[in-house]
Formats: sequence, structure tokens, C-alpha cells
Amino acid sequence: MPWSRWHWLVIVALGITWVLDGLEVTLAGAVAAVLKEPGTLHLTDAQVGLAATFYLAGAVVGALVFGYATDRLGRKRLFTVTLLLYLVATALTALSWNFPAYALFRALTGAGIGGEYTAINSAIDELIPARVRGRVDLIVNSTFWLGAALGSAATIYLLNPNYFAPDRGWRFAFGIGAVLGLGILFLRHFVPESPRWLMIHGRWKEAEEIVQSVENVSVDARSQSLPLPAPETIRIHPRRHTPWREIMHEVFQEYRQRSLLGLALMIAQAFFYNAIFFTYALVLVSFYGVPAGQVSLYLLPFALGNVLGPFMLGRFFDIIGRKPMIVATYAISGVLLALAGWLFQRGALTAVTQTIAWTTIFFVASAAASSAYLTVSEIFPLEIRALAIALFYAAGTLAGGVGAPALFGMLIGTGSRTFLFFGYLLGSALMLLAALAEANWGVKAEQRSLESIATPLSGRE
Repeated sequence: MPWSRWHWLVIVALGITWVLDGLEVTLAGAVAAVLKEPGTLHLTDAQVGLAATFYLAGAVVGALVFGYATDRLGRKRLFTVTLLLYLVATALTALSWNFPAYALFRALTGAGIGGEYTAINSAIDELIPARVRGRVDLIVNSTFWLGAALGSAATIYLLNPNYFAPDRGWRFAFGIGAVLGLGILFLRHFVPESPRWLMIHGRWKEAEEIVQSVENVSVDARSQSLPLPAPETIRIHPRRHTPWREIMHEVFQEYRQRSLLGLALMIAQAFFYNAIFFTYALVLVSFYGVPAGQVSLYLLPFALGNVLGPFMLGRFFDIIGRKPMIVATYAISGVLLALAGWLFQRGALTAVTQTIAWTTIFFVASAAASSAYLTVSEIFPLEIRALAIALFYAAGTLAGGVGAPALFGMLIGTGSRTFLFFGYLLGSALMLLAALAEANWGVKAEQRSLESIATPLSGRE
């Protein structure tokens, strides 16, 4: 299908999810030092890390619950429900009065974002042309860091005691997410259901109407006829849902190697990102003496590097291919983290050079992390796509991400650079192991239709 303004609508309306997630994570990281002050919630270092763990645990539960519902009830219905949950939960976070309330509302916010991951990744992959699916997916995932930049810029002002009292500024910061979400809710009204999902549920007339409308927009935009359809066809046997027994068979038997690959990629990127980013502010404050109100100044270049990575490297995932690019980005990220950790342990870095090192590392690591979501959303059948994303996101986060912020919070609390260096080495080792898994089990998915990568369950004889 020729690219048209309709595809831009899909990217903006659905890809904004990662802007919200980036905003949430950055706000939590930026206000971490402020929330330790007596005039606010007066949290300890361990509680700051634990609150991040609650957010991630909520995201895991949300991904699993809403992932299954997305495959059964549809992409469009669920990405509306999950956004509403996010709106309410992030508004409640701004009203938190103590640590238990803050942790609970962060968990509910995470549940909304986790549900968004599954519904949005499924919808985007099923609506974007195969020839550019890789770069679009990576770029959309990288918009997480646009949210991070927005959060950083906002907290420079909101956390400045010259403008707002310490116990008010962080509350206004979380309120930003709720305001943005209201506008997004309106925009998503114009995004249709996935025609692929409609087809396997026997709603072919609705699917045809959607495809016809996209074709009309494309023809008007290009003033030319559409290309001929591909000669391959699939006979679909409509179904209302997929039994759990069949789901487990596909994941653990039919696609066992793909499952191991998805798990390796997800665990590595979850630990790598969550360990470092959720405790970013604590490292700057504890080891470099950066004032809590100035932490956001150091987050801006870090966020910029994370955005530019997928934008500049994304097209190579479609041109050079998934396998060589995933291997390269994971391996390079692991080596660079080990090197930066060694320099940190020796005291050779300042707050500025530490930020430069992290920005360089995550320029590459951002593309690697996004490719994990791209991989698990491409390599499983249509009927279980959203649930597969949820399963591997949940497994990766539980095994590699949920405990990482708490672990690094404790390591930072010791005040030992050596102990923290060991944590960085663990993250490096996981990335290198994931690169090895991709080298052995990677799937050639570039320039191919989703149905040729994994035949739909309803399309098998």
C-alpha cells in the first residue's frame, strides 16, 4: 500500500503511547530525589527503587490481562480502555499522600501502560506496510524518549523551588500526563480496528470497508492507481477466540526457538534500561553531588540520544536486515556499558562525562530495546500476537526488570562505586547473551508480510 496521511494518523494516534510512558518514567526518575525530602513524601532510597518496581509489576499484570483481551475483543476497544486507566491512575498519583498510596497508584499507572504495549504494538504492525515496518516500529518505540525529554523539560521548571513549593511541583508534574492523555483519547477515535483481526473473526465486510477507505486515501494522495495485489492467498476459517491449550502449544512447542529468542531479548533490554534509567537521578545526586532540582538538565541529552538512535539506525533494520542489526546493537550496547562502568568505578568520570557516556550507550541501546518489541510482535501468529507480546514483555520484565531498580537502589545506597560497577557488568553480560541468542535463532522478517513470517492459526488447513 502506498504511504499516505492515513498511515501518519495511525503512527501519531497510537505511537503517542510511548510518549506517555517516557513521560511517566522520566517524571518518576526526576522527582525521585525530591520525594526524599522531608517536605514531600520523605521516601528512602530503597522506597524510591521499590516504587519503580511497583510500576513495572503493574505493567506486567496489565500487559497479561489486556494482552489476552486484545486478541479476543479487538485492538481498538482495548487501546481505549487502557488509555482511560492510565489517565485516572496518573491523576491519582499526583494526589498521593504517603508511600503506600504512591506505590499503589504507580502500579495502576503501569497497568494502563502495560496494556497499551500489547494493543498498540499489535495494531501498528498490522496496519503498516511490510517494506517499512521495521523502521516505523523502531521509531514509534523511540518516541518514549520524546516523552522523556518533555518530562525533563517540565521538571526543570516544576521542581524549581523558586517557582513551586517542593510538595506541589512534583504533583503538577504528574498532572501533565493526564492532560496529554485527554487529547490522545480524542485522536484515537479516528483509528479503525485492524482489518486482519476483523477477518479472522468473520467480520470481512467491515475489514473490506476499512481497506477500501485506506486505498481511496492513498490514490488521492498519489494520483495514481494502486499496485496489483500479491498473488498469494490464505483461506481463513473464522474463530471467536483461541483456546489456552492452543496458545501454549504454539508458544512452547511450535515456536519454541522463537520463544527463547523473544525471552532473551526482553530480559536483557528490561534489565539494561530499568536498572539504569530508574536510578539515573540517584547516581547523579549520590556520586556527583548534582542538586535534585538540576537532574533534569542531565536527562535531556540522554533522552535526545535515545530518540536519535532508532531514527538514524531504524532504516537499516529493513535494508541490512533484522538479524545482523539486532546482533550488532545488543553487542555494542553491552560492551560500551562495561567500559563506562569501569571508568565510573575508577572515578574517571564527572557528571557531564557520565552523561555523555550514557547518551552514547543508549543511542545504540534504544534501537536494540525497540527491536525486542518488533521481534516478538512479528514472529507469532495473528491470533496470539498481542498475548505473545504480553507474555514476553511480562517474562522479560519479571526476570530482568522488576527487581533491577530495587537492586540498583540498594547498590547506590551502599555508596560503593565497586558494587555499582558489578551491577553494570551484569547488565552488560545480559546484552551480550541476547546478541548470541539472536545470532543463533534470529528470524529473517524484513520486507515480508506478517502472514509469511507466521501463518495465522485460522489459515492453516
